[in-house]
Amino acid sequence: MSELAELGVIGFSDDGDPIEDSNIMRQALSYSAGLKLPIINHCEVPTLAHGASMNEGWVSNRLGLKGMPNSAEEIMVARDLSLAELTGGHIHIAHVSTMGTLNLIKAAKARGIRGTCEVTPHHLTLSETLVMGPTEDSFVPLSRDAYNTNAKVNPPLRNQSDVRSMVEGLQNGTIDVIATDHAPHNQVDKTTTFQDAAFGISVLETGFGSLMTLVDNGHIDVNTLIKKLTADPAKLLGMDIGSLKKGNSADITVFDPSETWIVNPQTFLSKGKNTPLEGTLLKGKIKATFFKGRKIY
Repeated sequence: MSELAELGVIGFSDDGDPIEDSNIMRQALSYSAGLKLPIINHCEVPTLAHGASMNEGWVSNRLGLKGMPNSAEEIMVARDLSLAELTGGHIHIAHVSTMGTLNLIKAAKARGIRGTCEVTPHHLTLSETLVMGPTEDSFVPLSRDAYNTNAKVNPPLRNQSDVRSMVEGLQNGTIDVIATDHAPHNQVDKTTTFQDAAFGISVLETGFGSLMTLVDNGHIDVNTLIKKLTADPAKLLGMDIGSLKKGNSADITVFDPSETWIVNPQTFLSKGKNTPLEGTLLKGKIKATFFKGRKIY
């Protein structure tokens, strides 16, 4: 780890494959503490998550799918926060999705534990009912849009109560940053049964428009949104970027906050067209992107 740090590594991640061995995680946090670098963890207890394809609840029961309980995430979050307290290491929880997780992180921060977290646009704006199609009535026959594989993601889309908690976590500062968790897949990966379909949503081109609904509805202000997407992630990773101060790299995104547009995955620049938002009207459009002063979009 020290050799990687010398080469410029800014953090260490399990890359979505949870570290089951608590002693290994303890050592990783201990070593990273000395390097002042974060461990970024996908928190999930594999034995509780095994075979699950969506959130555990009435929707999974209705669809006959095995669900993933909130505790699959929360147990691992509790373990990692405890180990961070033990070692003095910095644990960053990737893509939080449950109210219980936020309660654990908020309490840990109050005790001085170095625990940070991120949330995705879809966990802030979408719920488990998207898997079922347009109807949320348990007595109405399922539509042809049920079992929407483009809504299959890990951690899964949770219930409305959890979604509200994510928004509140953003408002009260428990959630440190917003990350897209962009996971593009080809059509073959998604054109199969829900159980066999790949996890993941192509978010890069819809993320900003989705998040602007929170601004439009008065949940957060646009300055907070921009900060959570730029300066705060950079600060968390110890990088002097993400702002327009003199001397910084001219990495700039130009957007129109009032422009409306309809999501059409066939126009995506990404090869991943897997979005559950096809046909959705969004407000807020990226107009141009500059990297080191050069226009790339």
